[in-house]
Amino acid sequence: MARKTRDELEVSKIIREVRYLSEQDVLSLIDSERSYGDSWRNRGGIGAFMMLARKWDRIENQTRKYGYDVFKTISEDASKEGILDDIADLRRYLFLVEAHIRICPDTRLESQLTKEGVIGGNAVGGNAEGNRLAAEESNYSEES
Repeated sequence: MARKTRDELEVSKIIREVRYLSEQDVLSLIDSERSYGDSWRNRGGIGAFMMLARKWDRIENQTRKYGYDVFKTISEDASKEGILDDIADLRRYLFLVEAHIRICPDTRLESQLTKEGVIGGNAVGGNAEGNRLAAEESNYSEES
């Protein structure tokens, strides 16, 4: 019996929404990269952390008046620039940080991630995915 691919698996409504959000994030990141390049990492890892922290601070400040209940906060503020926008921004920045680390030319870090199975293992889809990441690494390094 043939094994089903991920696309053939039945998934819950929430996982379908996650898939949709991730696809939309990729489109948004493409647009942002065309406009801003890789400015999100201009100040290195500390700058990237502070960017994430600022987004988290915005989310924390918005939820504070609702007892940190994120669902209640979202239901009270469904504006385009509201908390959902900050959540989406944080999610996309987290994608960028993780992707940068996975294809980072720092061989010590790459070696550690590979050893732990984060690169080239099940976490990123097996050897084929690990090989794709390795092949793209040279392109990323040249553009950096």
